[in-house]
Amino acid sequence: MDRFLIRGGRPLRGAVRVNGAKNACLPLMAAALLTDQPVTLRGVPALSDVRSMERLLATLGCEVGRGAAPGERTLCGRDDRKNVADYELMRTMRAGICTLGPLVAARGAAKVSMPGGCAIGDRPVDLHLRGLRALGAEITLDAGYITAAAPRGNGGRLRGAHVFLGGPNGSTALGTANVMSAAALATGTTVIECAACEPEIEDVGRLLIAMGARIEGLGSPRVTVHGVEALGGATHEVIPDRIEAGTYVMAAAATGGDVTLENFPTVTLGAALDRLGEVGVSVVPEVD
Repeated sequence: MDRFLIRGGRPLRGAVRVNGAKNACLPLMAAALLTDQPVTLRGVPALSDVRSMERLLATLGCEVGRGAAPGERTLCGRDDRKNVADYELMRTMRAGICTLGPLVAARGAAKVSMPGGCAIGDRPVDLHLRGLRALGAEITLDAGYITAAAPRGNGGRLRGAHVFLGGPNGSTALGTANVMSAAALATGTTVIECAACEPEIEDVGRLLIAMGARIEGLGSPRVTVHGVEALGGATHEVIPDRIEAGTYVMAAAATGGDVTLENFPTVTLGAALDRLGEVGVSVVPEVD
């Protein structure tokens, strides 16, 4: 699609359901690599990035099945011998990097293309590597690929550590998901300082907990992960997309419309709703 052509001049009216959050869904899908048990996600949005992640996970030995309900996927890492995330798939989405932590933690090694061929440096891929190195991963860069291996000894497992994920642009959401996922299977305790506080990263933590991980401090700048021996399957509902929901609210407000939004993430849009109320926009929850 080259452009959107919008003819305005009329209020928006009607009802629409807010989809699951892409920024939560992609690292949630990658977390399925941490176990050989089925992980079922509900509320998965129908997006090209999701389809790309499905293809990527399939190349990593993860079966992807569609449930009876729309937006339901069941992921199961049947083949743990595969650990190479190829550039041709990685170049289509930056979130493919969040397979790195689960692969090295669960399979002991990973070879993951740098997303979109981007260089290590100003973009926050360097924070992912800093965090995994702190857990003991041996990391090398070669021909556009990141190669990571669990430390020699320690039963081939990563080790808990104190990890600082701050950088010139603040914390990193996918980097926090990567390190938190890897730390779930490390020996000992990991403390992540300057962890991302986004609700999408909280959602990743909730899935990990449902899989058997021991995590404290979700939604705060300090997240503590007590490593466990193994993780199991789980069923999880992807949180609603606050960006999509906020866009609908703004569009309805700007056109003087009257729109009903189902699956609305009231908690994660508190600040926006407060400001909208100050300028006369009415956002009222419906009670069944």
